[in-house]
Amino acid sequence: MQGVTVIDHPLIQHKLTLMRDKATSTAGFRTLLREIAHLMCYEVTRDLPLETVAIETPMGPMDAPIIKGKKLVFASILRAGNGLLDGMLDLVPAARVAHVGIYRDHDTLQPVEYYFKAPGELENRLIIVVDPMLATGNSAIAAIDRLKRRGANNLRFLCLLAAPEGIEKFTRVHPDVPIFTTAIDSHLNEKGYIVPGLGDAGDRMYGTK
Repeated sequence: MQGVTVIDHPLIQHKLTLMRDKATSTAGFRTLLREIAHLMCYEVTRDLPLETVAIETPMGPMDAPIIKGKKLVFASILRAGNGLLDGMLDLVPAARVAHVGIYRDHDTLQPVEYYFKAPGELENRLIIVVDPMLATGNSAIAAIDRLKRRGANNLRFLCLLAAPEGIEKFTRVHPDVPIFTTAIDSHLNEKGYIVPGLGDAGDRMYGTK
């Protein structure tokens, strides 16, 4: 699908299968999600601009590359997004963090915002929005809307699983925001869950119902 990158590295696919298994424990699920976030972070940041700085190695001076520009922002859609966020911060600990509190009304499937906190100067930063599931697309769209209202204009969306329905709606509303995922599953069921999916990511991360 145009605007969608499927990260199909064998290690990711192996770990994703373990996550899908309903017998995987809560602790195992969290660990696997964090590990996959490490691997996905490589891909979503592959084209970051670099500049060179003068440093001294133990053997002498050199000009060496570092990431150019303002610090990245990782924007987590609460609460399940924090599972990916933790892994991303392992690799980019200096990144700034935004939190977008959104839950899905189970009757209407529409997003309800309850919290928003973000760093300044979003217009000068790359913002990577993270949420394990792109199902109906409503929560992701609402989060991107909110960030754009704060000035964000360079965004990417990172998710573990996506449904065709969510991709279609998301790319129609935000065609300028590329999607990175590990798999595009079959469809949504009548309750708006991804099939075959892996269940409710937040519940499986935190052992809730």
